[in-house]
Amino acid sequence: MSELINNREIRRNVLKELISELHDGASVEDVKAKFQETFGDVSATEISEVEQALIQDGMPVSEVQRLCDVHASVFKGSIAQIHAPRDSSEVPGHPVQILKAENRGLERLIHASLLPDLARWVEAGDPTALPALIRDLGQLARIDLHYSKKENVLFPLLEKHGITAPPKVMWGVDDEIRGLLKDARRAVDDEPAKLVKAKVELAVDRIQEMIFKEENILLPMLLEKLTEAEWRGVARSGAEIGYCLIDKVPVWAEPAVEASATAVTDGAVVESGAGSKHPPVFGSLIMPTGSLHPREIVALFNTLPFDITFVDKDDSVKYFSAGKERIFARTPEIIGRKVANCHPPASVHVVEQIVEDFRTGRKDHEDFWIRMGPKFVYIRYFAVRNDAGEFLGTLEVTQDIGPITKLEGEKRLRG
Repeated sequence: MSELINNREIRRNVLKELISELHDGASVEDVKAKFQETFGDVSATEISEVEQALIQDGMPVSEVQRLCDVHASVFKGSIAQIHAPRDSSEVPGHPVQILKAENRGLERLIHASLLPDLARWVEAGDPTALPALIRDLGQLARIDLHYSKKENVLFPLLEKHGITAPPKVMWGVDDEIRGLLKDARRAVDDEPAKLVKAKVELAVDRIQEMIFKEENILLPMLLEKLTEAEWRGVARSGAEIGYCLIDKVPVWAEPAVEASATAVTDGAVVESGAGSKHPPVFGSLIMPTGSLHPREIVALFNTLPFDITFVDKDDSVKYFSAGKERIFARTPEIIGRKVANCHPPASVHVVEQIVEDFRTGRKDHEDFWIRMGPKFVYIRYFAVRNDAGEFLGTLEVTQDIGPITKLEGEKRLRG
């Protein structure tokens, strides 16, 4: 046991040294040999555990993220043998098979359309290739659906199994890729063709590296940890988010599930209040200003013209509404997830500061607004307190206010 502990300590110190060298400007090739010497015979899971320990020791996620390219460079050609995927990943419709199919769709788009159209426009000077290139980049932007499934469905499940560092690191790289794609698309309109070519190729390289990391590090880790019940949840939540560059999604013949002996009741009266003109239906929640049956509460919240998410006083996601057109993805897997893990690493410190300001009473609300394609999204955070002023949690309200900003004149109920 002591030898195992010592080995892990040695590996942790080696990673610290490598990260420091990368921070100081060393290249992947400069540190590759040392990484391979220390980690060439261990699994990706163990490396992830060492990285997780570094983050828990206080090392910023952005620093650990520097190792991603080293992983890919060292493990190509060997890690597939370390982590051979289970047969279930090849079953038609299984979530892992779907994610791999999306990756194949990304590769086809890149190699059959995007790069040839880029070459026709930049090298051959063919002006007819420009609309095709713009269309290709628009299609490639659908990668956000693929990454959203990772960040809102798969990462929460890994966190529940105690694996927190790899999701944070990978989410940071996902966001880098999103930024590179946006930058490449803007460059098409404003910058010289050669610079556009460099930016598109950089984004493509990062996407291809991420495909390798997903299929040789992330997916084997998920297959090792997730239960059949969790995979069923992944399949449902993935379908709600949508699919990236695949048209015909095969139906997964899920394993048979034994019927549950637990009955779900309609609820019970949990709070008493002032009398009402209309007596409550059995199982209603009686409140000072009326009563609502659980079915009415669910329908009411899901009918609101905005999305709401509630994070409790312990910083865990407790509830989200399920309207027909959500602005940000929310899946059942995030229930119980720490709010810091629900945001990309670059914005976690902002979220944590907002919650801390609410908790201490320094603020009661905070507002943000962003452009998301045709949507003008208004994001509001509110401190939720009881009558005694005790902090109960944070409410997030998100709404597309684009149509509201265009209102003019008046429209009255009466003529």
